[in-house]
Amino acid sequence: MHIDVNSAYLSWESVYRLQHGSTLDLREIPSVVGGDPVSRHGIVLAKSIPAKKYKIKTGESIFSALQKCPSLVIVPPRYDLYLQCSNSLIQLLEEYSPAIQRYSVDECFLDYTNMECHFGSPLSAAHAIKERIKTELGFTVNIGISSNKLLAKMASDFEKPDKIHTLYPHEIGEKMWPLPVEDLFMVGRATAPKLRRLGIYTIGELAKANPKFLYQHLKSHGILVWNFANGIENSSVTKEKSAPVKGIGNSTTISFDVTDRRTAHLILLSLVETVAMRLRNEECCAKLISIYIKTNDFRHYSHQRKIETATDCTNHIFKYACKLFDEAWKGEPIRHLGVRVSELCSNQFAQLSLFDASDTQKQKAVDKSIDALRLRYGSRVVFRASFLHSRLKPITGGVMEEDYPIMSSIL
Repeated sequence: MHIDVNSAYLSWESVYRLQHGSTLDLREIPSVVGGDPVSRHGIVLAKSIPAKKYKIKTGESIFSALQKCPSLVIVPPRYDLYLQCSNSLIQLLEEYSPAIQRYSVDECFLDYTNMECHFGSPLSAAHAIKERIKTELGFTVNIGISSNKLLAKMASDFEKPDKIHTLYPHEIGEKMWPLPVEDLFMVGRATAPKLRRLGIYTIGELAKANPKFLYQHLKSHGILVWNFANGIENSSVTKEKSAPVKGIGNSTTISFDVTDRRTAHLILLSLVETVAMRLRNEECCAKLISIYIKTNDFRHYSHQRKIETATDCTNHIFKYACKLFDEAWKGEPIRHLGVRVSELCSNQFAQLSLFDASDTQKQKAVDKSIDALRLRYGSRVVFRASFLHSRLKPITGGVMEEDYPIMSSIL
């Protein structure tokens, strides 16, 4: 099964507000999650079904969305809340199978093999799961059912929301082949035009094409999408992510030119707060820290350093990020800043320095307490006093950069 949360960020935001006394369901009005409702900067991260009627698209600017729908309700994202909701979903699904693979923050795979004796047929179990999620967690999902992960994912993308679809191999010709070729997983904005230039407009036409012909024009990617068009994919549902996280990063585009070091440091701190919390959530420490700078004339450069002792402490990462920034910045007005940590290792066993062991342990205890408070009461429940009267966000977050891999092996 592939379980996909419908309009995840917006659904989770709406459910949270309803559970805390709001009478307005964001899912029933033109609304979006994303950007800054005051400055009207940023992009649309998620939209309600009524917002779709105004042709508002995920990824477009808040300014553009407001031009299409002046009465649009905009709410800022809260990534700590969304991670909490995602974890609650996984906990519920683990009652139905020991093999759950989180594919992204709002979708996952469930291996239902040999579970019929406990919960009935896959279809009846899917209905039970869908209704439990709606009743107990308050949001809706689409569930796709098939014999492999590719077809299950394709099935869950059929009619939405709150639906269950099957796409078994014998149903491919009827349900999948008539669809436009760009609806196939891994056929994106670059591949679709190439296929159309080759006279291939539907998934069925791709499935019936000569693989040698596709290889001539698209190399190995042509063989990959030909296999997918024919429903061929055999990766297993793995308990862990399909590949280890290689790095975690966060960046922000600033609505004004940053021209002083103190403001830049505060913005770096707001980015590090999110990066470090994600790093601890992954139970990892990092040995390589990088910063990224883009100027107001769109020139960009980066700087990185490998540190002696791997860390997951917010203050330690921030200290290195500031040093890197001070070494790299040439004094130009800044419009975009980013922080990334990589060369990750487990945080269960870490080599401590003789000179800062006590400080490290204190910092870990503080970070753990702050993470727990933020996950329970929201990201703004605790923030640094340095952000008071600064007009800057104390925590800046984006979707997880350590995005779950596309397919490996293969999905």
